[in-house]
Amino acid sequence: MSSHVLDNPAWAALTGPHAHFAERVGKAARYPADVTSFHAVADTADARAWADLAALVGPGGTASVRGVTQPPPGWETVRTGHGVQLTDTGLRAEADPEAVRLRPADVPEILDLVARTRPGPFLPRTVAMGTYIGIRRHGRLVAMAGERLHPPGWTEISAVCTDPGHRGQGLATRLVRAVAAGIKERGERPFLHASATNAGAIRLYESIGFTLRSRTVFALLRPVEAAVLEETA
Repeated sequence: MSSHVLDNPAWAALTGPHAHFAERVGKAARYPADVTSFHAVADTADARAWADLAALVGPGGTASVRGVTQPPPGWETVRTGHGVQLTDTGLRAEADPEAVRLRPADVPEILDLVARTRPGPFLPRTVAMGTYIGIRRHGRLVAMAGERLHPPGWTEISAVCTDPGHRGQGLATRLVRAVAAGIKERGERPFLHASATNAGAIRLYESIGFTLRSRTVFALLRPVEAAVLEETA
């Protein structure tokens, strides 16, 4: 079993502060498909949990699970990606007077910025996961950041992105600090994930007060039919 809440942050969130989002079967849970793609099991070593996840996703379904290097029995790997998890150990958090709260009405504009910058998946209801803020120039959204996973005592900073025409102005750093300010006001600590290949982003986060906590794998898995049949028999 994991010994730290950040070893299995999606499960900790879905059984904690984000329980209102959870679609759950026994020891497996996921967010709604229009919120985010994360799935989780209580313990990756528990065959019962994987059977529950197979029942949750159903035949032909897929599950995006953190920390699985080899698919468990009854599952196959569709694709994998390597990431890093960083935690705040010295970040200066401060509000930003130019930042504005982003709401559901802003989603079309958010999705347009995401399409231009590719910070990672952002879906129509991701904005409901926490506070998202942005900076506009001449009325156009040019940078944003926000809160995603919310395990007890922690909040993940995510969707940090800046329009290519506005990079080099420190907007991403300002927004990370501003999101962190809201997190710390609640008595929680910020953390974040980044692609292991995104050396520039990792250097930036480390330079402003984040420290590498762990390296991990994000796997998209699919249950083979026999696993689903066994669970539903």
